[in-house]
Amino acid sequence: MSEPAPGPKLTVVAVPIGNLGDLSPRARVALEDAEVLACEDTRSTKKLLTLSNIANAARSLAYHEYNEQQAAPGLIRLVQEGRRVVLVSDAGLPGLSDPGYRVLHLCREANIPVEVIPGAHAAPMALLMSGLPSSSYTFKGFVPKKPGARARFFAEEAHSAHVLVAYESPLRLAETLGVAFETLGERQASVALEMTKLHERCFHGTLSSLKAQLEADPPKGEAVLVIAPLPRRERKDRDEEGE
Repeated sequence: MSEPAPGPKLTVVAVPIGNLGDLSPRARVALEDAEVLACEDTRSTKKLLTLSNIANAARSLAYHEYNEQQAAPGLIRLVQEGRRVVLVSDAGLPGLSDPGYRVLHLCREANIPVEVIPGAHAAPMALLMSGLPSSSYTFKGFVPKKPGARARFFAEEAHSAHVLVAYESPLRLAETLGVAFETLGERQASVALEMTKLHERCFHGTLSSLKAQLEADPPKGEAVLVIAPLPRRERKDRDEEGE
């Protein structure tokens, strides 16, 4: 089978979420060869390149949640001009709870191939660390900050057969666990903190016990919340009641 013909494409690169050793050889080559780096924060990307000993004088452009709609068409034009454009976020994969969706959607509309170079991503890592069923899960990004939206966020998953994975700030974590308990009832859950970093931890328990534990000893670092689905027996009972 012949190799696909070279042509304009957008390259999406996963960068480490903490441990610099997780930068893959492919990601390193892409960052070294880039002519344009579209960055969530140009300072963070510059620091990554420096710490990883990557020498590149590529043009750096800001591409973040506040300018994504305006910046995406310009990135598409650069790709169409034949520039080697690489999209990165501050940590993990762009487009997954980080800026990236708009330019990826425009690539689809313009029939521009997207090359994704994989790497660390906190959601599936936390799922595996949780010990909860991993064959099927729903990743919903960040839990909303406002109380009403936060309650609806969990209510939408009340009868789901899938494990729920979401991100939360350590400042709101105990409160969010309380809302999850009030909305979903008692469930098995886990909270992963400081993924891939020196003080990586994962707490296991029920929603109420985790709330009490983390309320008494507030954690530091970004958190990934993993919550078990409604047990099969209860889903079956609810379905039979609805018939």
